[in-house]
Amino acid sequence: MRLSVTSVDAKAKSSGGNPFQRLRDQLQGIQPALPDITMTIGEPRHEPPAFVGEVLAQNINDFRRYPPIHGTPKFREAVGSWLKNRFGLSDNFDADKSVIPLNGSREGLVYGCVSARDYLKKRDATPAVILPNPFYQSYGAGAHMAGAEEILLPEPADGALPDLDALDPALLDRTIAFYFATPANPQGTVAPLDYLKKLVELARKHNFIVFSDECYSEIYRDEPPAGILQAAEAIDGTLRNVVAFNSLSKRSNLPGIRCGLAAGDPEFIQFFADFRNVAAPQVPLPVQALAVRCFGDEEHVIENRRLYNEKYELAQDMLEPLFGNTTKEGGFFLWLDVSRWGDGVTVAEKLWREAGLKVLPGAYIASDMPDGTNPGAKYIRIALVESLETSREAFQRIINCLE
Repeated sequence: MRLSVTSVDAKAKSSGGNPFQRLRDQLQGIQPALPDITMTIGEPRHEPPAFVGEVLAQNINDFRRYPPIHGTPKFREAVGSWLKNRFGLSDNFDADKSVIPLNGSREGLVYGCVSARDYLKKRDATPAVILPNPFYQSYGAGAHMAGAEEILLPEPADGALPDLDALDPALLDRTIAFYFATPANPQGTVAPLDYLKKLVELARKHNFIVFSDECYSEIYRDEPPAGILQAAEAIDGTLRNVVAFNSLSKRSNLPGIRCGLAAGDPEFIQFFADFRNVAAPQVPLPVQALAVRCFGDEEHVIENRRLYNEKYELAQDMLEPLFGNTTKEGGFFLWLDVSRWGDGVTVAEKLWREAGLKVLPGAYIASDMPDGTNPGAKYIRIALVESLETSREAFQRIINCLE
């Protein structure tokens, strides 16, 4: 199904708050029949790298120092080397000008939108921010803080990527930021390089910033996903109008460390850093030292990916009779169409009551469209963060409950 201009050109409705609080409210008072298995939050539970404690201990005295907002030279160098190797960037990529650390990618995704508004200085019309739908709730927070109109791109019924050719040029002219995720959360869709190049060309033609959320870039089934920096360089060798966000949370199983990065358009990155210097916290120096070690090591990333892929293979084997293909190109979520049994909220309640399995209704991470439909309504999201054996038990409970 092609994306209609009408559905894009209307102001988005509120999604109703934190999805996990909504789920707690929804399930309150329901006594599950079996012991609790929670697979709602995308919080990695695999082992972090073995060297974490060693690196933090070696640098513990640096907790007494205020960190530079631009990060340490070693941090920028390590991230730059990783980006070059991972995405095939040219020697023109200057990490000193194009990379800054973040307190996790979420903080950057929110504050970046405010900086985009001030950086672009589009004052002739109401600024717009384009978001996927379903979407990570922080995208909406960024648009709200920037005082922008939220424009939602619904997930096409066939699971394809939104049709960029269907976007109204007048809308794009007043757009300040276009949030995009590859691999997508929750659908696991990976955008091919040509699609990303088309998005970059639109950003340059209409002068907006692409915020590419690539936090799941290292969790994939077969081929490494392309990235927005790679697409931008492929066009003209520059990073104009694009920023990639990544972190240690998913790649290295370190969500509690709160260390991420923004990399891209050097002029925007420097403008963004100046804003963060008065509005956002720095990343502690021992944490930056740990990031240097993490981005220089691929063995733990390969093992992490193997563990997720093992669970995807198990899910495919066990759940295919009920759901067909459950394997996603990237990320670590199952995005299951449960419309045979009701909507996502109804099925989430049923799984909790009868099977003790807590999953997230898809509608809670999506917003209603102007026509009242919600593109996540018929889905549930399951985070494959538990062990293989716990996952096996969860899948068996789904079969017992829904078969």
